[in-house]
Amino acid sequence: MNFGSDNVCGVHPAIMDAIMAANSGTQGSYGNDVFTRKAQEQLSEVFECDLEAFLVSNGTAANGLCLAAMVPPYGAVICHGDAHILVDECGSPELMTGGAKLIGSNDPMGKLKLESLERILNGFTRGEHDPKPKAVSVTQATEHGTIYSVNEIAAIADLAHARGMKLHMDGARFANALVSLGCTPAEMTWKSGVDALSFGCTKNGAMMVEAVIFFDRTLAADFSHRRMRAAQLLSKGRYLGAQMNAYLENDLWLDNARHANAMASYLSAALEATGRMRIPLPTQANEVFPIMPRALFELLLSKGVVSYRWPGQGPGNDAAGEGEVFVRFVCSFMTSKTDCDALVREVEAWNGVV
Repeated sequence: MNFGSDNVCGVHPAIMDAIMAANSGTQGSYGNDVFTRKAQEQLSEVFECDLEAFLVSNGTAANGLCLAAMVPPYGAVICHGDAHILVDECGSPELMTGGAKLIGSNDPMGKLKLESLERILNGFTRGEHDPKPKAVSVTQATEHGTIYSVNEIAAIADLAHARGMKLHMDGARFANALVSLGCTPAEMTWKSGVDALSFGCTKNGAMMVEAVIFFDRTLAADFSHRRMRAAQLLSKGRYLGAQMNAYLENDLWLDNARHANAMASYLSAALEATGRMRIPLPTQANEVFPIMPRALFELLLSKGVVSYRWPGQGPGNDAAGEGEVFVRFVCSFMTSKTDCDALVREVEAWNGVV
């Protein structure tokens, strides 16, 4: 019963098969191979536009490099206070940008609010004594499993652009958000004003591949050098390309995300129905965030349930009280109803004591 993360699951068989198929024969190195070229073409087709796409091996590199192309060392990035770039990447964005400052806003529901963004931007009044705001970053789906609507993204983009800034989207769980909204990749990104995207695949069935995508193609100038300097230009790049090809072909990425989301919705409803916990956040993607008695959480851990006690007391619209904890359960393309039912049975069997 491992609900710790969608990183704990293996590689989808179709993607593993694609890696093995790419292993025969010879190909050009450093991305000069047929698999990488096809991946770049597929991404343009998926997003319905001309774009610049660069494959990297992990999400931290994708975020840091993407922001480095948007923000100078004296610049600032505005994001949510729980954003992965701010609290989970060990200063990598600051390192890759050469020292840019990340500023978070602790809005409820995990979503950066337009009014908070405007308030932060209005606080830059000291000229060169302040960092220069150059980018806004939104996470889709958010760190609380919630989702920005297309209109919310567009409103943030309009404000950012009006202030001479760019909009970055951290799409580690991009597919999960996309299938939940039921829109197209284009509608959720460049048509809503997104300038650059960290396109995540690893959490949704890949082995290790993400894409840095620039819809504002001017941002891609010299990016190949940035990627090389950051040790993200793989000599045997065909294996990244092969993963991306299999991920996108036959809508595998969307099918995986639909399944993960469906399992999260099923689990969320079943856990709430036990009456032993409350779920203060809507389950909009593949993550469930209940508030439960600490004693119940500790019992689940002792029974072999793997989950994560989320930092803080809750999402802002509700909070864990005395003797309670805020917890995260994550579903993946591998999660089954059997897994969910086993967890629910453990919850139902709890008698109120450890």
